[in-house]
Amino acid sequence: MIELKKLTKVYGQTHALEKLDLTIKEGEIFGFLGHNGAGKSTTIKSLVSVIEPTAGEIVIDGQLLTEHRQEIKQKIGYVPDTPDLFLQLSANEYWDLLGAAYELAPAAKKERLEQLVDLFELTAHQDETIGSFSHGMRQKVIVIGALLSDPEIWILDEPMQGLDPQAAHDLKQLMKEHAQKGKTVIFSTHDLATAQQLCDELAILKKGQLIYNGTLHDLMAKYPDESLEDIYLGLAGRQAQSEAGERNE
Repeated sequence: MIELKKLTKVYGQTHALEKLDLTIKEGEIFGFLGHNGAGKSTTIKSLVSVIEPTAGEIVIDGQLLTEHRQEIKQKIGYVPDTPDLFLQLSANEYWDLLGAAYELAPAAKKERLEQLVDLFELTAHQDETIGSFSHGMRQKVIVIGALLSDPEIWILDEPMQGLDPQAAHDLKQLMKEHAQKGKTVIFSTHDLATAQQLCDELAILKKGQLIYNGTLHDLMAKYPDESLEDIYLGLAGRQAQSEAGERNE
């Protein structure tokens, strides 16, 4: 279980996150929705120790992240919001780097890598540099690297971005299978259809604040005559003051 307690991140006068409280259970796919600047990536980067929150706590499996950072990081596979990393390395060199970082046994790494490379159709490109790849191919390399150690917790920031339809479908299936094993998948997306298809539970953020946390079923039941798009835009998008007031009555 992952607990965010009063998680806050301040940049100068800007509150990127404001006292965020969330509980993410094992065995579920948890989605973050929100416009650009809502706080999705800030939350995710805090979870994976890329940035340090200004205040609040992150507790994973009963352990404070600040006190057990290395141990917790070994449990996490992370896809960042850009695949433009380690461009001078070949795909294989990048995967070797991650295999060493996660201390994977050579035989286990080889078997897992063969499965993922075949699934994402990169077999013929393993020794080419990441910098020579298209955006979509770079994204596949990063996704494979994140899943290589088969970590307990997948944290994926806009993971479908740039993927072709087959690769996006395959990743969605992997996410579902991972959750079905009792493990955790956390991802952010702008795509409402993807959220509707995958999420067991979601959080909608707006300007660093949590404006909804629960299941999609409960959210849509609350507004039975509206589409998910209308509900989402009513909560997180631009809205006339009178309309926003009507929604909150």
